[in-house]
Amino acid sequence: MTNTHKIRRIICMSAALALIFSLLTCFSAGALNFSPTYYDDDGKLQELEFYSESVFMMNMDTEEPVVEINSDDERPIASLTKIMTAVVMLEEIGYDEETLKNTYVSAGTEAFDELYDTGAATADIQPGEKVSYYDLLAALLIPSACEAANIIAINVGGSIDGFCDLMNKKAEKLGLDHTHFSNAHGLFTQQNYSTAHDIAVLSKYAVESFSVFRDIIAMPSYEMESTDYHPSGSTIINTNLMLNSYTDYYYASCKGIKTGTADAAGRCLSSYAEYDGTKYLIVTLGAPMEKLSEDIKKGEEDPDSIYGGDYVYYNLLDHANLYDWAFSMLESTDFINENSEVRDVAVAYGKELDYANLKPANGFSRMWPVNISVKDVEKVITVKENIIAPIEVGDVLGEMKLVYNGETLASIDLVSTTKVERSAAKAKMKIVKSYFHSGVFKYTVIIIVSGIVLYGVIYFICIQKKYLRK
Repeated sequence: MTNTHKIRRIICMSAALALIFSLLTCFSAGALNFSPTYYDDDGKLQELEFYSESVFMMNMDTEEPVVEINSDDERPIASLTKIMTAVVMLEEIGYDEETLKNTYVSAGTEAFDELYDTGAATADIQPGEKVSYYDLLAALLIPSACEAANIIAINVGGSIDGFCDLMNKKAEKLGLDHTHFSNAHGLFTQQNYSTAHDIAVLSKYAVESFSVFRDIIAMPSYEMESTDYHPSGSTIINTNLMLNSYTDYYYASCKGIKTGTADAAGRCLSSYAEYDGTKYLIVTLGAPMEKLSEDIKKGEEDPDSIYGGDYVYYNLLDHANLYDWAFSMLESTDFINENSEVRDVAVAYGKELDYANLKPANGFSRMWPVNISVKDVEKVITVKENIIAPIEVGDVLGEMKLVYNGETLASIDLVSTTKVERSAAKAKMKIVKSYFHSGVFKYTVIIIVSGIVLYGVIYFICIQKKYLRK
């Protein structure tokens, strides 16, 4: 490995650690799980139904999970595996586009043998054909070429098994606790699994870490460089039809990321979309492979509809429906203003004031469905007991929780806006008063009274004895 590559790798690892920390922070809090809705033809609000078995949706700007359905269920993920293949490759060899385009590699039959007669997706790369790392990355992510995954694995990891070790180490660093890789392409499912949540973490990391990754996953098609085997080059088409304007699945706001399809995994998809400055990322797993019976009928009635073809890409429909809902039904909403007064609290020993005014330490806003009133969010306030002067402006004296349907949206410190100085006289008087009401004082009185009584008894006995002697 050259010094340049070593330096790039160190820079990449440093940036990766920072991003991993932010990702772990992002996903540590529980999600407020909404039920996406839409208005039907009669203007009635209906709950959106999903074809996919696992769903995870997050707002990429605010880092808030929005929708979770079976998002921690471990499932086969098919070619979503290739997202990790791309990440490991870019971190191991560097992610400079010029380097990727000028570094050529190939592999022998060891990269191809396991793929024969499996129906694996391919970019028609041949054994011994020298292809740039950039074109391998494009082949990996655009048509989901399985031979590209193996060529990358062999050249980067020394072997497919060695590369899988790198994949699993990276999964561990990213905190993907329900993920394991046993191959670089996802075609085989044994010990190759993940969850919708984990793939979302991985996808966000890849999108935000590597500009070359972002560029390639957004391409509807790509022309691979000419080689000895392909003198005219090769045109590859993206399997994510949301990017192709000539299809019924085209979604203008979609920017990628990756499809995955296998009998055991169903139709899977990781994608993100941006509209009007807001970005959402969605991962779905386990959508049906075959056309549903009711959709067969729809296709017969309307052959030109989305149901008229041989296949219905239910994973793409789920993503389009979720994006439509998010972009039309969610908006940034303020729940609390940091300058708003909340309440007063009593303060003991105050010199001139016996109270302090509280306000939120910070405001709070988040994306929120337009059909749910903010009045439905409860403000639960707790303050400290026995607050004693002195109090400085900014001292934390309580907490406000914003609660919706039993789930906590946020916990916000309540801080004093008032400076309360301590009165020494009041403090001393309080000490005196507290002494007279204390157990020590009561015991002291009992002891003194008992002593007086005992003294009186003894004195009386002594007097009696003197009298008897007379």
